[in-house]
Amino acid sequence: MQKIFLFTVATFLLFTTTNAQDFQLGAKAGINFAQINGDNTDDLDPITEFHFGLVAEVPLSDSFSFQPEVLFSGQGYSQDDDTINLDYVNIPLLAKYYVTKGLSIEAGPQFGFLVSAKNEDTDVKEFFNKTDLSLNVGLGYKLGSNINFAVRYNLGLSDINDVDGLSDKYKNGVVQVSVGYYIF
Repeated sequence: MQKIFLFTVATFLLFTTTNAQDFQLGAKAGINFAQINGDNTDDLDPITEFHFGLVAEVPLSDSFSFQPEVLFSGQGYSQDDDTINLDYVNIPLLAKYYVTKGLSIEAGPQFGFLVSAKNEDTDVKEFFNKTDLSLNVGLGYKLGSNINFAVRYNLGLSDINDVDGLSDKYKNGVVQVSVGYYIF
């Protein structure tokens, strides 16, 4: 995972230095509607959490951009009124295609790093994998040059279960609704 992180930073620096005049950097925040998908998950309920972080946009052409992000993301699930909170630092690397002025389609991989896992005040991080790979797809709308809105779905691709002897596969599934502001 350190190699993925270094690759992300190197890619980010490459794009920002080659397109410095068009590069935008900002912040974003929003709501997560998180759930767990997979084996024997019928009795697991979704939870509502939040996300916030940094977003950059590097135009590659008039209609195509690269959008790396670094987000703190609250995820998890609930079972019988017992909530498991999974907090991640996620790094989405998105390709954005502007369908029309302001309206974009975005898609790309997301690398997640588990920061904490709690069941109320009990640490349960040992029962979950420390990394998560997802595919993001969504829509964005840029209002003017500074304010942007996005709705996306994070489709978990990797098994987050790390319980010895349990063969069930669990994957994150998160709907994110966010608003952002480009500082420059």
